[in-house]
Amino acid sequence: MILIKGGRVVDAVTKTDEVLDVLVDGKTIVKVGKDLDATGVDQVIDATGLVVAPGLVDTHVHFRDPGFTYKEDILTGAKSAARGGFTTVVCMANTKPTVDNVDTLHYIQEKGESTGIHVLQTANVTKGMKGEEMVDMDLLAKEGAAGFTDDGVPIMSEEILYNALVKAHELDLPVALHEEDPLFVKQPGVNMGKVSEAIGYGGASAAAEDIMVARDCVLALYTGAALCIQHISSKNSVEIVKAFKKMGADVHAEATPHHFTLTEDAILKYGTAARMNPPVRTEEDRKKIIEGIVDGTIDMIVTDHAPHSEEEKAREMAKAPSGITGLETSLALGIHSLVQPGHISLMKLMELMSKNPAEFYRLKPGSVACGELADLVIFGENEKWVVKKEEFASKATNSPFIDWELPGKVHYTICNGVIVYEG
Repeated sequence: MILIKGGRVVDAVTKTDEVLDVLVDGKTIVKVGKDLDATGVDQVIDATGLVVAPGLVDTHVHFRDPGFTYKEDILTGAKSAARGGFTTVVCMANTKPTVDNVDTLHYIQEKGESTGIHVLQTANVTKGMKGEEMVDMDLLAKEGAAGFTDDGVPIMSEEILYNALVKAHELDLPVALHEEDPLFVKQPGVNMGKVSEAIGYGGASAAAEDIMVARDCVLALYTGAALCIQHISSKNSVEIVKAFKKMGADVHAEATPHHFTLTEDAILKYGTAARMNPPVRTEEDRKKIIEGIVDGTIDMIVTDHAPHSEEEKAREMAKAPSGITGLETSLALGIHSLVQPGHISLMKLMELMSKNPAEFYRLKPGSVACGELADLVIFGENEKWVVKKEEFASKATNSPFIDWELPGKVHYTICNGVIVYEG
């Protein structure tokens, strides 16, 4: 048994924000209250001055396994997640081979079971992510796929996507889409604008995202499918999602910490460490993303954890891969960029980082309540820590946030009643 004493319980499911004790027995929370008795308890965690919240849920990670395990694998990815306070992750399907078949799906599921956290896996929408032929969605759903996505590439065929959305709606599973029309991407990873011009790089226009988001919101409206616009980056796309939500479309949007923290100027300071798809854009775009988070247009915060090797990121801008590691800095950046400036409350952040992502992927959201699964994160909301490259649990350290001092130090992550991270 574990007794967590005197922590501030912040639970977006029950709307609890109160200093309480939490008693865990086995995998389950068995008591929540004040001044709980420690008799017979194996471990007491003094959470005085700390926040106790449901484990975080990241529904957009790349663990690179199978196929690219020199960047990350399921075990190191899960350790990185635990260090960041996450007890559940949903992996994207752009592995090698891609998750368009049951064997690959089962491989990831089985390896995920040994990690200590909950590792769920999406399946592809199209075979080989080529956008030409739908996968067997019925079979993959039956075998436990959490949803469907070709994240990393857009699905250009309206017919294929329409049919996939119809099937996903029938299966009651979500579809998540990477929205970048290649027609408007001269060179990926950098916003097409003043910075791309300054460095002599083609860049990716916001129009690449806006056009696809508008099209796919229409398809979501007419199919009734649950659709997620992944890693939204454009101010116009935020407005498009907002409009279609008002029309009744079951459309959702996710934002990453880098998109609500950085602007295109980060490219000048951090180089390829700030190269990502879609790119970080203007201050106007960044502010609109925060506005969308505040008003509920954007209802999930995810990391798009995208590990790469140092050698790959050391290449010139045109040849380096896009993406950053995000699991170990996400909570901290949410507090730094959203809570501390007063945009949202800590309760709202927990909703965006735990409750809403879980519900979108048809999972029961975690709660600090009697009888619930003991998936918990314990952190100091305003406690400062420095992001150190050598302390990353991930194999990769490709992050523009190295050496930043941030709030939100994670002390414990508990999954299934077991401490999976202590720091």
